[in-house]
Amino acid sequence: MNQPSARLANTRKAGTLQGVLLLLPITMAVMGLIVLVPVVPRMMEHFAAVPGVQFLIPLMLTLPALCVALLAPAAGFVVDRFGRRRALIASLVLYAIAGIMPMFLDDLGAIIASRIFVGAMESVVVTASTTLIGDYFRGAERERWLANQTALASISSIFLALLGGALGNISWRAPFAAYGISVVYALGLLLWTWEPMRSEQPKDEIAGDSGRFPWGTMLPLAAISVFGGVMFFLMQIQVTNVLAETYGIRAPSQLGVFTSIAGLSVGIGTVLFRRLARARAATQLTIAFGLIGASYVMMNHSPAVEAFTAWLVVNQLGCGILLPSLAVLVMAALPFEYRGRGTGVFMTAWWLGQPLSAQLAPWVRSLQGGGLPAVLQVFGIACIVAAVVAAIRRGAGSRRSAATGT
Repeated sequence: MNQPSARLANTRKAGTLQGVLLLLPITMAVMGLIVLVPVVPRMMEHFAAVPGVQFLIPLMLTLPALCVALLAPAAGFVVDRFGRRRALIASLVLYAIAGIMPMFLDDLGAIIASRIFVGAMESVVVTASTTLIGDYFRGAERERWLANQTALASISSIFLALLGGALGNISWRAPFAAYGISVVYALGLLLWTWEPMRSEQPKDEIAGDSGRFPWGTMLPLAAISVFGGVMFFLMQIQVTNVLAETYGIRAPSQLGVFTSIAGLSVGIGTVLFRRLARARAATQLTIAFGLIGASYVMMNHSPAVEAFTAWLVVNQLGCGILLPSLAVLVMAALPFEYRGRGTGVFMTAWWLGQPLSAQLAPWVRSLQGGGLPAVLQVFGIACIVAAVVAAIRRGAGSRRSAATGT
């Protein structure tokens, strides 16, 4: 009874269609926040009578990302236990249902509760889709699709912000309708993907009967990912503050231009990563941390906004290289049986960088008493140290390879 399915498992091969279908769910993580930003003022007005609304509306916006950070390991367990494809399709449908609910709710507490559920489903979506990329593709193909995932997340933020603004002109409720698109993604996955099987995986990516979750490998990678997440999100959070405080640029339209430049630069950075796909992970991290570190230092020495913009581009190019470099490194370290849980640990570590960077920047500023560019320089020096460490690891790896003749 099982022989035909086994033969099918050995012959089927993922291609461009499957790759694209697995890329699209990452836009759900971006949509969780970006599409609603333009209607924040209107929501503030609508719920003005609610006590603490000035805190509750921002909480409503950021809850999904917080849920991803907290729940991704649990999502990884669900993905490994119940199946990657099944978990992804189910979570996309539930995401749509919870996502559009605020269109019909007029209680802020109920809306916040729906956002918690959106975040829980988002944690499964990003974990399952990334895990499936690791399952379906190997080697250079895997690196290419993981890089494309980062690029799509960055570029989609620009279009989702425009979509949110257009829908927001109708009503503050209208942007919530955008969450319904995840049902279309679920349908595509239902029609043109399959549940990966253990027998399809290379022998060196299977843990075996006595395999255990590789905590010894994952904990150092998680620590690097937290550090990388802090460096990645620092600029995204602080760019408008630096422009306003240092260069006097406060108009939303002008600040939006710089945000768009940053998003496009991350996308270009992922293209550069694909050029580095054959390089060792230590080489990729050396370049990524080096670019980010140098740009943060030089932003403190940029006398005009034009120079700052140039270093902003360099910074985001480095960020575009960093995320896929870490994702590929993690995927290579995870056997099939634990890939979902390992991806969940990685997602938690990475997304923790967002709230940590938001808290670390003002803390560093309080210690040294300088402006934001000086704060960025402190982080830049730490990043340069990380690049030096990665370069040393690269040199050690090269010497080992030469000694063994590989």
